[in-house]
Amino acid sequence: MSVSDRNTESDRNSRSPETPPEADPGFEATGITRADAPSGSPLPAEGEKLPPTFAELGVRDEIVSALAENDIVRTFAIQELTLPLALAGEDVIGQARTGTGKTLGFGVPLLQRITPPGEQPAATAEGEAADRTKDVPQALVVVPTRELCVQVARDIAAAGKNLGVRVVAIYGGRAYEPQLEALRKGVDVVVGTPGRLLDLAEQRHLVLGRVKALVLDEADEMLDLGFLPDVERILRMLPEQRHTMLFSATMPGPIVQLSRAFLTRPTHIRAEEADQGSIHERTKQLVYRAHAMDKVELVTRVLQAKDRGLTMIFTRTKRTAQRVADDLAERGFAAAAVHGDLGQGAREQALRAFRSEKIDVLVATDVAARGIDVTGVTHVLNYQCPEDAKTYVHRIGRTGRAGREGVAVTLVDWDEIPRWKMISDDLNLGIDEPVETYSTSEHLYSDLEIPAGATGRLPLSARTRAGLEAEYLDAEGDHQGSRKPRGGRTGRDAAAKKDDGDGRRPRRSRSRTRTRGGVVVEAGSAPAETGEAAPQNGPAADAGAGEGGGSAPRRRRRRGGGRRRSGADGSTGDTDAAAS
Repeated sequence: MSVSDRNTESDRNSRSPETPPEADPGFEATGITRADAPSGSPLPAEGEKLPPTFAELGVRDEIVSALAENDIVRTFAIQELTLPLALAGEDVIGQARTGTGKTLGFGVPLLQRITPPGEQPAATAEGEAADRTKDVPQALVVVPTRELCVQVARDIAAAGKNLGVRVVAIYGGRAYEPQLEALRKGVDVVVGTPGRLLDLAEQRHLVLGRVKALVLDEADEMLDLGFLPDVERILRMLPEQRHTMLFSATMPGPIVQLSRAFLTRPTHIRAEEADQGSIHERTKQLVYRAHAMDKVELVTRVLQAKDRGLTMIFTRTKRTAQRVADDLAERGFAAAAVHGDLGQGAREQALRAFRSEKIDVLVATDVAARGIDVTGVTHVLNYQCPEDAKTYVHRIGRTGRAGREGVAVTLVDWDEIPRWKMISDDLNLGIDEPVETYSTSEHLYSDLEIPAGATGRLPLSARTRAGLEAEYLDAEGDHQGSRKPRGGRTGRDAAAKKDDGDGRRPRRSRSRTRTRGGVVVEAGSAPAETGEAAPQNGPAADAGAGEGGGSAPRRRRRRGGGRRRSGADGSTGDTDAAAS
């Protein structure tokens, strides 16, 4: 639709199309690499019309063929509503929760809008040089977390591989050099986190002056993480004439103001009604009141439930996530943690191991797990009560996808009961008073079909996973652990970290001078025998030092408590010292 057509239909700015009944909002279309997706397309109800294909919506043949290789043929709700507007160049606000396929909803229009490297003008036979600006980014995608950055970049690259599109992920926690080298070689689409994008742009390594299309993904999460000021600074570096798409699960006030400032007459699209699909109907929700000292034992029983596949455990703090993962690993479970205190290489190692099913338990904090898309998650376990209803919905949304059933178990401590009641009331769950549950409770075993003989350790016969150690750890360029001392202290603390190449501090060059009776003695040698005893005290000692000692240093005397010690001639040491 052209801009002139939109001027006659101003009411479209608040349009909220209904979700087609045949669309399955539980399928995550971002998972291009899913080989087990059911035909890669939503299955309609009996007698319902099939959703349109990407080809029917006017997507390029190269993109359609790349998607078809991954069994993605037909669109999902957010894609069906977004693609016609985005392909026409209209600004779009897409409001949809995680798991509705919004990555392809904005990824396909990006690929359609840019000019692939093979179609860009090259140097002519007459010697006219090619356009040097052809290697700068044409599209920019801003995401809140590193894991989501890697995932979105991978999905866009897979969809545009037949076009030869160059996609680069720019995010913190990694060395600058590989990312700078990728930018120098040329890039078409940049996917990045706000901090690193702003850093490279201010250093003139990232050129944003020729960006044709911009996407802000998970805008509400960027607001929660405090990235909104950085995002606004990035937007001011972009050309005014561009195509902008904003996607967010919710639309708080600051996000609305952002859209008004940087989007041009956007069309607001909702993939589902505000109260529809917020809780997965296919997810069995169990809430137990658990004691803190018994939680790990209880978790070990849940992990031995019938038909349990990949499992995600959520905690509120980084320390708790690491402790739970270590406890489970010690008990024989293939578990790993993902949180902010880990280096980026270790976090990506854990995610790769989880996706490849070398481990089947991933313990994560809410921030670190934002945007993680893994198929086959059957169980979600809230080790600690979520902060609010939004967090609860986001956590349990990791299971019950693609037409499958899932299980969500929430453990609520006694002091968390008021918070849980608020969540239950907001979502109309009707579970205001969780049942008091221990690792030996009979109803726990019956609810999850746990074998009667299950204990706190995984049997040796069930330990079939390769484990985290089987996954390659890419720690090259990992910046984790290289932060400056807290408070900006330098000097002595910084010098203490210097080494001599083998991890040890260099030896200090010290020289010691030994004397005996005021005479310098070489190390390991005895004093020369002169037939007389060396002077011990009094004036004789001073005379000897002055005549035969030359420049030999004088011996320091020890004085005990200021008491006077008498010499052999009746004089006192203190008097002699004063006289000298």
